[in-house]
This record gives sequence, structure tokens and C-alpha cells, in this order.
Amino acid sequence: MESAPAIFAGTVFALFGAGLLLWTGARVLHRAPVAHGVSPVASAALGSLAGVGALVLGVWCFTRM
Repeated sequence: MESAPAIFAGTVFALFGAGLLLWTGARVLHRAPVAHGVSPVASAALGSLAGVGALVLGVWCFTRM
């Protein structure tokens, strides 16, 4: 029963991280801005870093079960 919050949090982090990485990759692939008013390189790097960070948090939550 105590693993339910870890499963929920891990799933949320993993889905968010994967979605963010897919969205950032699609925007970069189409040469569209990832964030308006920001350098394209900086916004793509920050988006990718946030996506990887969320995936790492999701994996960490799954290891805590």
C-alpha cells in the first residue's frame, strides 16, 4: 500500500519527461521556436534538461518502491 504514491509520482514524472522531450525534439526538428523570446539553443537545451531531469526523478521514484 505504501508503494502507491511512488508508483503515481514515478508515472507522472516519467510521462511528463517523455512528453517534454518529444515535444522539444519535434520543435527542434521543424526548426520552430521552443520558447518565444529566448535563444533557440538555450530554450532547446533547457527543455531537454528539464525533460531528462523529470525522467530521472521518475526512475528514482520507481526504485523507492
